[in-house]
Amino acid sequence: MPPRIFAAFLAAFYLFFPSSAAAHDIPNDVVVQAFVRPQRDRLHLLVRVPLKAMRDISFPERGPGYVDLARVNVVLPGAATLWISDFIEIYENDIRLSRPQIVATRISLPSDRSFASYEDALAHITGPPLSNDTNVYWDQTMLDVLFEYPIQSQQSRFSIHPALARLGLRVVTVLRFVPPSGEVRAFEFTGDPGLVRLDPRWHQAALRFLDLGFFHILDGTDHLLFLLCLVIPFRRLGALIPVVTSFTIAHSITLIASAYNLAPNFLWFPPLIETLIAISIVYMALENIVGGGSLQRRWMMAFGFGLVHGFGFSFALRQSLQFAGLHLLTSLLSFNVGVELGQLLVLVLLIPALQLLFRYAVAERMGAIILSVLVAHTGWHWMLDRGHVLAQFRLEWPALTTASLASALRWLIVILLLGGVLWCLKKTFQRWADRAPGIDWKAFAGKFRIGVSAIARSALSDGSRQAGRDR
Repeated sequence: MPPRIFAAFLAAFYLFFPSSAAAHDIPNDVVVQAFVRPQRDRLHLLVRVPLKAMRDISFPERGPGYVDLARVNVVLPGAATLWISDFIEIYENDIRLSRPQIVATRISLPSDRSFASYEDALAHITGPPLSNDTNVYWDQTMLDVLFEYPIQSQQSRFSIHPALARLGLRVVTVLRFVPPSGEVRAFEFTGDPGLVRLDPRWHQAALRFLDLGFFHILDGTDHLLFLLCLVIPFRRLGALIPVVTSFTIAHSITLIASAYNLAPNFLWFPPLIETLIAISIVYMALENIVGGGSLQRRWMMAFGFGLVHGFGFSFALRQSLQFAGLHLLTSLLSFNVGVELGQLLVLVLLIPALQLLFRYAVAERMGAIILSVLVAHTGWHWMLDRGHVLAQFRLEWPALTTASLASALRWLIVILLLGGVLWCLKKTFQRWADRAPGIDWKAFAGKFRIGVSAIARSALSDGSRQAGRDR
C-alpha cells in the first residue's frame, strides 16, 4: 500500500473511530490566536487552538493519558481542516479565496510563547517538533497550524470571517494582521464577529460605524429615557432644535475626546459616568414634574448632560474601534451621524405619539407628570444600583507628577474649549430665535393635527362605504 494512502487511512481511523479519550465536554473558555500576513502571491494564516476544543476526535495516547507524539501527526491535518479551516472564510477584494493548503502542523506546550510575534510563530510551527519522549496530557496541549492561500497581490484588501464560536462556550479570538508595511493591527473579539475587514476603506468603516450608532441609540434604554425627558415639555420642532443640537454637539465632543485617550483612565470612571447618566435622567424627569425650566435652561442642561452621555457612548464603542482601521475620525463622525439618525427616528415617533396621548387620553399637564414619574422611578433605581457599584471603588487623587500635570493642562484646555462652544451655541440660538419670531409653531402643530384628523376621517368613511358595497 502506498505510504500516502496508508497515512490517510490512519487519519480516518483516528478521526472517526474514537477511543476512550475521544469524547469530552465542550470547554468553557477557549482562546484562539491567529496571524494573517499576505506575502507576494501567498497569504499565510497561522492559528493556535487548544487541542481540548476539538471534540469527537481520538488523539492517540500512551501511558496514563499522555498524547502519543510519535503518532499524533497523522491526525493533526484532519483535525485542523475539520475544526479550523472549514469555519474560516478569507476574502481578497470581496472575493472568497479557495480552500487553503496545510503547510505545517505541530503540538505545542501551553508554556510556549512563540505566538508573541508573527516571525516567532512561523519559525516555531515550521521548526522541529516536540520530542516523542515528552510527557504531556492531550487536553493540556495546543495545536499550531500554518495555512497557505493563493492570492493575486499582497496589496489587495483582505477580509476574514472567523466562525470559530463552536470551539467552546466562550471563544475569544486574538487576531493580528501584518500588512506589507509591517505595521501590526490587532483585533480581539468574542464569539462570531461576522465579516472583519482587516484594512477597510473609509466608506466601509463609515458604513459599519453608522450602523453601530443607529442601533446603539435604539438599544440604549437610558439614552432613550433621557431623550423622552427632553421631548415631553417641548413637543414642537422649533423648540426641540436647540435642545437636540446642543445634546448632539456635547456628546460628540466627549466621544471623540475619549477615543483619542483624553478621558480619565481610572477604574472608577466608567461606573461614575453610568451613575451620572442615571442622575441626569432623574433630574430631567423631576424638572418636568415641577414644571420648571425655560427653553434656554433646557438646552444648556442638555449640553451639560450630553458631555456625560458622550463618555457613555465611548464605553460602548471602545471594543468596536478596532474595526476602524486607519479611519478613526471618520468612524467616530459616522457613529455620531448614526446616533443622530436614531434620535431623529425616535423624535419622529415620539412627538406625534405624545400629541395623540395628551389630546385624546389624558390632560397634557397630568400626562407629563405621569410619564415623568415613571421615568424618574426607573432612573432612581438605576442611580442606586450604579451608585452601589461606584461605592466599591476607592477614589484617590492621582500623584503629582509631570504626566498628571500634563493631563490636567490638557483638561484645562478642553474646559476652555467647551466654554467657547457653549458661548457660540448661545449666540447662535439667540440669533435663530430673533430671526424667526413670527413663526407660531403651536398653530403649525394644530393645523398638522387637523390635517391628519381629516385624512383619518376620510379613510374611515371610504372604508365604511366599501364595506357597505361588499354587503
